[in-house]
Amino acid sequence: MSYSGWAPYVSVAQRKKNAAKQMGRLRKAGKNIQPIDIAGRKIAQSFWGMAWCEHLESLSDYDNRLPRGRTLARNGSVCHLEIQKGEVDAMVSGSDVYNVKISIAPLGKKRWKDIRDSCAGQITSMLDLLKGKLSDGVMTVVTDPKAGMFPKGSSINLSCNCPDWAGMCKHLAAVLYGVGARLDHSPELLFLLRGVDHNELVSTKIALPKQATSSRRVTGDLGDVFGIELDDDMPVPIRPRPRTSAIAKPALKKKSVKKTAVKKATLKKPALKNPPLKKQPMKKQGVRKKRAFSITAKGLVRMRKKFGMNMSQYARIVGVTPPTIKNWELKEGKLNVQPEHLQALERLAGIDKSEAWVVLANI
Repeated sequence: MSYSGWAPYVSVAQRKKNAAKQMGRLRKAGKNIQPIDIAGRKIAQSFWGMAWCEHLESLSDYDNRLPRGRTLARNGSVCHLEIQKGEVDAMVSGSDVYNVKISIAPLGKKRWKDIRDSCAGQITSMLDLLKGKLSDGVMTVVTDPKAGMFPKGSSINLSCNCPDWAGMCKHLAAVLYGVGARLDHSPELLFLLRGVDHNELVSTKIALPKQATSSRRVTGDLGDVFGIELDDDMPVPIRPRPRTSAIAKPALKKKSVKKTAVKKATLKKPALKNPPLKKQPMKKQGVRKKRAFSITAKGLVRMRKKFGMNMSQYARIVGVTPPTIKNWELKEGKLNVQPEHLQALERLAGIDKSEAWVVLANI
């Protein structure tokens, strides 16, 4: 402390240098450091990130305490920010490196049910949901300040170990803006923070682009190639055999009868070389069962590595989030996934690496 009662001034460059040293020590200790890097003056670029920041600024308790936090967020002072279910853990560089913790109450069951009911049938793709490609009606529902996805001021509990006595210091404000920046890259973290499953908002199946749906014959056993297990429970009708037409009878020629014959010779029909086939009664055609598609965790890993994709790229082509792919790959045995995701995986099983990258490029 200086004689004036305030901490000595530390330049931004020095703060970053001090923070980098401490973050380096924490990385060596095994902590997963996740800094917030903002390019330019605009903190958030996506629908979910901007909606979060606008919601913060609409809270009357925070409106006069946020500007200093915006400055810290922009200059890279949020050196670590991790979002988990119901809480945000962060570190902010100031005169020292301060620990910040923000707890947010989970979304109430009734409120979440109302959001699902209001959005029913209006969100048809997981990609549209996460990219914020929503109708005006859905946007109004999820961003409603009282009944939407974002927390009320009374649901947020703030904690920072800096010496500032204010309920919200500049370090806390910087972290709140940092959440908006993080949602630009991982919008599914908002649903994790509120303790709900974003898959419940998607109402219809995900369709892959046309390149992935083209028919392609794969040599070998799919079970051996991708670790896929097949069950006998999907009936497929058998095409009936074409009916064999009867062979037409050849025309018969009359034999000439000699005049000297006392009795008329009886004309005999010549034997046919190819006698007509008797019509066989059509048998009732049965159905044979086609084995339903399913996939194991090991098969999922083999398929992803076959395409040469990381979890983020593979998540985009399947239509889910990277944490979902990671969760599937950590499981054992047959995966129990939703029908639309199973359909997407089945289509991917029939394409090669080059086609998979074409599909990814078109998403």
